[in-house]
Amino acid sequence: MTQEQINLNIHEGEPFFAHEVTVNFTPTQLTMDFKCITPRSDPRSKKPNFQLKHNVVMLDPWHAKALISVLSNVVQKYEQEFGKIQKPKSLLKAEKKQKELAEQGQKPSDIPTYMG
Repeated sequence: MTQEQINLNIHEGEPFFAHEVTVNFTPTQLTMDFKCITPRSDPRSKKPNFQLKHNVVMLDPWHAKALISVLSNVVQKYEQEFGKIQKPKSLLKAEKKQKELAEQGQKPSDIPTYMG
């Protein structure tokens, strides 16, 4: 039996930290758009300046369901080793601040958001 060689070119993407994800679906696929939002400083402008990078991952529904199972397994093992995952105190504080500003009558567009 002869073995046939194949050439495989691998393109490795850059490491990517996702601050948020948007998920949408069609009848045949689920699309996850992972976003990395980074504040930038622009001395010419007094307005907030952000850089947005994103990577899109598309899965068929069966693979999406398999991914849920894998993630659930990994998170369970993580929590067994390192303890229960909890929302960071800084996010709890930011949410409290947003709620207080909203109760003072500020419009959502006036309230800074830290959750993307």
